[in-house]
Amino acid sequence: MKTLFLSLCLLVGAAFLYAQDKPLNIIVLGAHPDDCEADAGGLAALYAKMGHNVKFVSVTNGDAGHYAMGGGVLAKIRMEESQKAAEILGVKEYVVMDNHDGELMPTLEIRKDIIREIRLWNADLVIGPRPHDYHPDHRYTSLLMQDAAFMVVVPNIAPDVPALKKNPVFIYAEDRFQKPYPFEADIAIDIDEVFMQKIAGMGAHDSQHFDWLPWLSGTLDQVPEGEADKLASLAKRRPSSPGPSTRASLISWYGEKGKSVKHAEGFEICEYGKQPDKEEILRLFPMLPR
Repeated sequence: MKTLFLSLCLLVGAAFLYAQDKPLNIIVLGAHPDDCEADAGGLAALYAKMGHNVKFVSVTNGDAGHYAMGGGVLAKIRMEESQKAAEILGVKEYVVMDNHDGELMPTLEIRKDIIREIRLWNADLVIGPRPHDYHPDHRYTSLLMQDAAFMVVVPNIAPDVPALKKNPVFIYAEDRFQKPYPFEADIAIDIDEVFMQKIAGMGAHDSQHFDWLPWLSGTLDQVPEGEADKLASLAKRRPSSPGPSTRASLISWYGEKGKSVKHAEGFEICEYGKQPDKEEILRLFPMLPR
């Protein structure tokens, strides 16, 4: 009997260690190519360094985001930029859906496409934007994520891809919008060690960060020529500095070190999907200190 008990203990222990060592599957949803990098590029790089599986999904093809070109020509460029960003960040798969930029609607068909992507990746964690945003594509990407949050476990919805046996945790990326309520960071990740890698991943979207967005802000003539200078300028423009809520969360998770973190990404737990306790959060974010 004693031998049987010890054997059972060893089996349980082995199963626990296997669950801890098993790679996590993470999906980041963005409205456009380059949104995933901005929202969670640092987190993605950390996951990749630890051997976990990250997939980026752009819900539109980005074919309207430029002042001098558009349509298929621009969509092709943005696809190529996405694949370059994936290589830089260690993202295993970068899906760019063929929906027009600026025309996204939260339709049933696109919802099913999102459900399929989540299921095919067997996602443990799904990251996307909050539904409060200036851009309709961002808002509707969030709504599509919310609408998929329960349906991923319903077998009769999009039955061509088997339903998940467990609901993933769904979380929102940080933003600075204040109404109807400001972003509240439940989780904050120190990305100091991978900040310039994140910037390089964002910078892979050359048509956006060094062309379209500077043109929108009237600073196109101020974009540097060399690659290193471009990335340095982007790091200054997009520093990932912790906002008040993210700073408080950093201190909560990292203790005294959280006060000195320069670059961070904050995340808010969505009310839909699995609701994680502290133990589950530590499992899903193995880069957090124990």
